[in-house]
Amino acid sequence: MSSSIDLSAIPGPEKVQRFSLNLRLQHIILAISTMTLILTGIPMFCFRHPELMWWGAESNTLMDLAAIRGIHRWAGAGLTGIGIYHMLWLAYTRAGRREFLYWLPTWKDVVDVTHMSMYFLFLRKDRPRFDRYAYFEKFDYWAVYWGCVIMCGTGLVLWFDKWAAANLSWFPYDLAALIHADEAILATLAIVIWHFYNVHYNPHKFPGSLLWLHGEMTKEEMLDEHPVEYERIAKEQ
Repeated sequence: MSSSIDLSAIPGPEKVQRFSLNLRLQHIILAISTMTLILTGIPMFCFRHPELMWWGAESNTLMDLAAIRGIHRWAGAGLTGIGIYHMLWLAYTRAGRREFLYWLPTWKDVVDVTHMSMYFLFLRKDRPRFDRYAYFEKFDYWAVYWGCVIMCGTGLVLWFDKWAAANLSWFPYDLAALIHADEAILATLAIVIWHFYNVHYNPHKFPGSLLWLHGEMTKEEMLDEHPVEYERIAKEQ
């Protein structure tokens, strides 16, 4: 937002608590589980493909494969657990149902994508006015949702391979491993390139936002990033 605008003249609170402690803890557990899965998944993938082990298969700097696999599985259990909790939170709490409605794609998102594209091409001077979640934040959310279903489902097949072989003969181990690895690569790239840019690398946010920690945004940040939501909050006060 332009510094020439007098924020004191705009009615509304100086700070907005956008995310509750519950939602912040869900995000923290998700982030820790995901980053642990990425860091342990890379050497596990490379052990399956020795030609990729540029550091040397006999390197003493790495833990043995059994330890890496154990940590990976515990992180996977954490991801599965928080995913199940999140779905129950969405279904059985008023706050969860409210958030879910805001996460649903709407026609405004299509309009906002077009609007933002024109802004990037210098065909419009103004950016879209976003509500609680911008279209790219909704993309983040649903990408995680889809990724959790794929990763947790195939991960369980790989973890409990004997049970899966006896009861899920239509879904062989090698197919589960292939899908698991490909989705892991896609998820890692999405996190490192897309998500990290939006919350860390973006010049307006570098070196990063602490929204995930305290859940607060200032009046200036809200008017710049979520003006529609801020105006609604101001009217409700």
